[in-house]
Amino acid sequence: MIAFALRRLISLALSLLVASAVIFLVVEVIPGDPASFMLGINAQPDTVAALSAELGLDQPVWQRYLAWVGGMLTGDFGTSYTYRTPVAEMVADRLWISLPLALYALALSTALAFPAGVIAASRRGRPADLAVMGATQLGVAIPNFWFAMLLTFLFAIKLGWFSAGGFPGWSDPLAALKALTLPAIALALPQAAILARVMRSALIDILGEDFIRTARAKGLSRSQALWRHGVRNALIPVLTIIGLQFSFLIAGGIIIEQVFYLPGLGRLIFQAISQRDLIVVESVVMLLVFAVILVTFLTDLAYAAVDPRLRRRT
Repeated sequence: MIAFALRRLISLALSLLVASAVIFLVVEVIPGDPASFMLGINAQPDTVAALSAELGLDQPVWQRYLAWVGGMLTGDFGTSYTYRTPVAEMVADRLWISLPLALYALALSTALAFPAGVIAASRRGRPADLAVMGATQLGVAIPNFWFAMLLTFLFAIKLGWFSAGGFPGWSDPLAALKALTLPAIALALPQAAILARVMRSALIDILGEDFIRTARAKGLSRSQALWRHGVRNALIPVLTIIGLQFSFLIAGGIIIEQVFYLPGLGRLIFQAISQRDLIVVESVVMLLVFAVILVTFLTDLAYAAVDPRLRRRT
């Protein structure tokens, strides 16, 4: 298991190195002069030169890249041009909204999808299966931002059970969780639909295997064979989707945070792009890439824990 984890760590480090180079090139090199891009086309040459000197953009590209990577390794993500605030502080403040939102949505998604997928697989072709598949098809088809607006209209405007947007802070945990409930549901339901379909398909394939028939022949009931042997062996593709979903929920909540006016990482990226704050954009995007790669690494470790054969193959 240790050798397996070390190999995955090396792969993680290489992926981060390549990702950092790509992000740096796309944000700072390919568009041209970052200072001119930040200030706009009407900026005076002396203003552009002053900003370039202030941000260190007059240095060679390779020096800027090494300084950026070295700063991130020490926790220094640079200083926002717009807010004149260290990017690390801005990310830390926003992360306490985006991360709980992603975890909340993932918990809701898994809690809904897991039993739905098991019920659909165990009752294949029956009304329960058809009902679950119909609901998941609807969940996949509905855009989450449109569903978020429906939730806001019904539960915030009509019923008044939740606020339409904003975040009160974590000084009152119950009020904070209540403010995140509608955004979490809007993010969770489409993901739950996908996860339920994957769980159903994987479990149906497992239930047709020889070892399930052997377990039944030894006297296990259909329910016992399902839970003792079927569900565990069906978890590998499900873990893949869960890992990808968590990455999506962290990095892909920009629109939902805009709809509910949540001051999270997604809204920070949106504001940085609109204000041409390239330092914030590249640092936050790199942080989100790190989160995606880290989740993939943890998912690989979960694979190995569920199926020891994977540790021997790689």
